[in-house]
Amino acid sequence: MTRTEAAATDPGAGGYAAARLRLLHEAPLSGAPLRAGLAHLTDQWLSGLLGPSQGVALVAVGGYGRGELSPRSDLDVLLLHDGRTGAPGIAAVADRVWYPVWDMGLALDHSVRTPAEARRTAAGDLKAHLGLLDARHIAGDPALTTALRATAYEDWRTQAPSRLPELRELCEERARRQGELRFLLEPDLKEARGGLRDATALRAVAASWLADAPREGLEHARSLLLDTRDALHLATGRATDRLALQEQDQVATSLGLAGADALLRGVYEAARTVSYAADITWREVGRVLRSRSGRPRLRRILGGRGGRGGFVEPERIPLAEGVVEQDGEVVLARTARPDHDPALPLRAAATAAQAGLPLSRHAVRRMAGAAPLPVPWPAEAREQLVTLLGAGESTVPVWEALEAEGLVSRLLPEWEHVRCRPQRNPVHRWTVDRHLIETAVRASALTRGVGRPDLLLLAALLHDIGKGRPGDHSMAGEALTRDIGPRLGLGDADTDVLATLVRHHLLLAETATRRDLDDPATVRTVTDAVGCAGTLELLHALTEADALATGPAAWSGWRASLVADLVRRAAAALAGGPVEERTEPAPPTAAKERLAAEALRTAGPVVALSAPREGVGDTVELTVAVPDQPGVLPATAGVLALHRLTVRAAELRGMGGALLLHWRVAAEYGAPPEAALLRGDLVRALNGTLDIAGRLAERETAYRGRRRNAVHAPARVTVAAGGSRAATVLEVRAQDAPGLLHRIGRALEDAGVWVRSAHVSTLGASAVDTVYVTRGDGSALTEAEAGALAKTMEDALQ
Repeated sequence: MTRTEAAATDPGAGGYAAARLRLLHEAPLSGAPLRAGLAHLTDQWLSGLLGPSQGVALVAVGGYGRGELSPRSDLDVLLLHDGRTGAPGIAAVADRVWYPVWDMGLALDHSVRTPAEARRTAAGDLKAHLGLLDARHIAGDPALTTALRATAYEDWRTQAPSRLPELRELCEERARRQGELRFLLEPDLKEARGGLRDATALRAVAASWLADAPREGLEHARSLLLDTRDALHLATGRATDRLALQEQDQVATSLGLAGADALLRGVYEAARTVSYAADITWREVGRVLRSRSGRPRLRRILGGRGGRGGFVEPERIPLAEGVVEQDGEVVLARTARPDHDPALPLRAAATAAQAGLPLSRHAVRRMAGAAPLPVPWPAEAREQLVTLLGAGESTVPVWEALEAEGLVSRLLPEWEHVRCRPQRNPVHRWTVDRHLIETAVRASALTRGVGRPDLLLLAALLHDIGKGRPGDHSMAGEALTRDIGPRLGLGDADTDVLATLVRHHLLLAETATRRDLDDPATVRTVTDAVGCAGTLELLHALTEADALATGPAAWSGWRASLVADLVRRAAAALAGGPVEERTEPAPPTAAKERLAAEALRTAGPVVALSAPREGVGDTVELTVAVPDQPGVLPATAGVLALHRLTVRAAELRGMGGALLLHWRVAAEYGAPPEAALLRGDLVRALNGTLDIAGRLAERETAYRGRRRNAVHAPARVTVAAGGSRAATVLEVRAQDAPGLLHRIGRALEDAGVWVRSAHVSTLGASAVDTVYVTRGDGSALTEAEAGALAKTMEDALQ
């Protein structure tokens, strides 16, 4: 009989399998009791497998050693022996334990060592040493396990000055590789920064006796991450730590939460607690290790004065009223009275951020008991808030220290609604609250270019404060800002400007990339919203800061140039300059007239490709002249898609029997193709020998094949009422895919309308394409015609 057959008929193995299933799927246990119950059940089974043995011990290490066995966790087991049993005998004992585990289909991380071998392995392998710190006896000789634990802890404490920096580097390298858990849409609950690995590292630091992690909330955060992993294992049936999008609703339901957003928000809160505890702990480790150094030079660098017994008292350097620097941190002065100084939290935070120093956790906890600020805020409090927001990158850790103790929500109650709120749009790299602070960081670099830097920084902090509330978040944010402004002590005029900035913080980017800048209605949309040049200036800076803080897909040289062009036109209009009432395209240049003439003379397409313009990144201009015929727009768009040219904007016009198409495009990879190559493919596309639709369909199939599990919302086409006086403006919102503009052009061609211009905006995987269309006679469509066209296009794009 094979070992597999023996295990299958072994009542011990069968009993464990059945008991395990009952525990995981029938018992009314969850959380820590479930993990402890599974560990205890596994202990009993493994103990039975080992049986009576002399000179050996079965030891659980790692998470199993802590009694935290998740449903699909590995079994981390060490078979410890005293070395007196020969190799064949130990191998037989190991086979007696390992093979039934494997036959059960359980993942096993195993090793067989003597105590001396285990000690040598730990000395050369940090991860192995960390596992031994959680060693727990399962079966066999308990004296072996006890001696192993004692040795592991003794070595850990002796070697801590060298091992802790190694552990810190390990944590930092993992964070660089896996990212920050609290900002990931599909976080790794174990490996990402702020995850279970970091929580375990904090236990190891505490075991060194050099430093200890903050205890408040840490165990709850760790338990929440473990509970989430348990639910994830049960939902997927796999040993996975990655909380994938498609699993989040099921995991949320099993945990009794309202939905995926509530799940992520709780996970983010837990990760923030772990991350903050890690920051404080590693800072304390560094301080302790520096203080232990007896080198005079290092003592001089650290500063301080000698006392009795050679004790070096850290120097306290005054920084502001009630605020001093001590040992590389900002702390409160001994004379500080938080209960009598309501502006102290903001003053200390602003001072720390401006000095580029961390804010001591002890100081933050003391300030949590500060007297509440009067309403309206005194001028000093408001100025300190602006100073804090304007400190640049060092604002972030100071703000997070205030958040960790709940001070931000006390100062600004509306903050609680956006705290740790996930953003489902993949363009965003941060949660809502962190995005607001990152926007302030970006805005701080732009304050020299505006007349009211204080309002810019406050607008950066508040521009998305309405997210997560019913309706348009910009409108919700405007209403909240009109309450917040007076509370901060702003006058009516400043509150109006701040509310306008929040209400229209998306206006410039959306208008510049989705509207025809030559249409007077486009400029009028902006001037009507901002009202004055000062507000326009602030909105321009806020737009850039917001986009830069969103992510790399939200800002580029091309977008920046379009926004700057729109701002220039709006500023001229606000200054009293004329806004041309253009109903026809601007006259063609002489170069374009020559291209049109050449197209008519040769009875074929003519293509001209320009070099990139300064200030617009990698965007190049492409002009195509073709004798008037059906299908020009979709054919040209299809050729560009085949050559992997991303379309930024397009304009089409007729010129005495020729069609002139002006494109702004950017190559996805490398340099754009030669104009002659584009012309050759366009000729074949127009005469039908190049199957544009078929080639694009092949690429789309491959594109979808790489994203098998993706489910996308259907395309939506809407009519932008009042978008233009001379044309009908359609907005197409769809999942970005190869040849999308080709399909749009084909749908418009089939509908028999004339495309005057098109403007393309892509954010992550979402495309927003705006097209200006007219009838054949150049007039705008009626409301009914426009609505019917939008419905026809939606059907064609599904």
